[in-house]
Amino acid sequence: MSSNLKKVLVTGGAGFIGSHLVDRLMTQNYKVTVLDNLSTGALKNLERWLHHPSFTFIEDDLKNPQNLEKATRHADLVFHFAANPEVRVGETDPHVHFEENLLATFNLLEAVRKTRNARTIVFASTSTVYGEATVLPTPEDYGPAIPISTYGASKQGAEALMSAYAYTFNLRALILRFANIVGPRATIGIIVDFIKKLQKDRTRIEILGDGTQKKSYLYIDDCVDAVLCAVNKFLKAKEKVEVYNVGSVDQVAVKRIAQVVAEEMGIPAPKFVFTGGVDGGRGWKGDIKTMHLSIEKLLGIGWKPKYNGEEAVRVAVRKCLQK
Repeated sequence: MSSNLKKVLVTGGAGFIGSHLVDRLMTQNYKVTVLDNLSTGALKNLERWLHHPSFTFIEDDLKNPQNLEKATRHADLVFHFAANPEVRVGETDPHVHFEENLLATFNLLEAVRKTRNARTIVFASTSTVYGEATVLPTPEDYGPAIPISTYGASKQGAEALMSAYAYTFNLRALILRFANIVGPRATIGIIVDFIKKLQKDRTRIEILGDGTQKKSYLYIDDCVDAVLCAVNKFLKAKEKVEVYNVGSVDQVAVKRIAQVVAEEMGIPAPKFVFTGGVDGGRGWKGDIKTMHLSIEKLLGIGWKPKYNGEEAVRVAVRKCLQK
């Protein structure tokens, strides 16, 4: 990234993706401040940096706006990765996504607007903003985007706020729509779920839905590479707002992921028990059954993933089992 942007704020920096981004920024000699309420993140993800002179950790909540201006005042660049990432919670407690994803984003944008220092925000969005896309792979300009979960809706709303603030208050917003990111430090998701189930009972594994769900899976190191590649490109450009899909070149079916997890755990033939799911075999309300992001735009600026989807899943399982 630009040598003029040495002071970086990462919201959600103690979480899965955020902490891996922090690792990369710290090794590249940036001064990094992390703001995290530790609701889903963990200090152990940042323990190697806690006493480093170029690192600052602030335990605070984006829902408490009174302290945000202090965190943003000295930042040259903001990575907004804080969110509640659990899609399923929307069915039983939808206000969580409104408050922790949409309201929190508004509060951060207000703090950035008032402090007038950082002019660029990098936002971790999601493939779920597209809803059930009829074009696969789905490009960034696909529309209309119709989310089917409160999580996707909250992220779509946050994207709209990013764009509005960029044009109204002379900010710049880089929006990154992530596929399913996998790797060590993940606390939720299909791999974590399958590992826990097989550790409890090696003879069977319950699979939500009908097992035919197919989605893009990207390894965390490839994800961080993509983030920094997109940031580098954006900082050299003039656009107020830019959007990139961040995903893999292919898809992996849920049933195949269960097989890979079992193989890596040395379990030859566990019984697969399918719940049948809802709404035509989905794992839960709001689950996108088929997702495949087009990554041509990101490939076009020089990024290329090291792993395809199944390789990413397999490496992620191995890393998770090592901890």
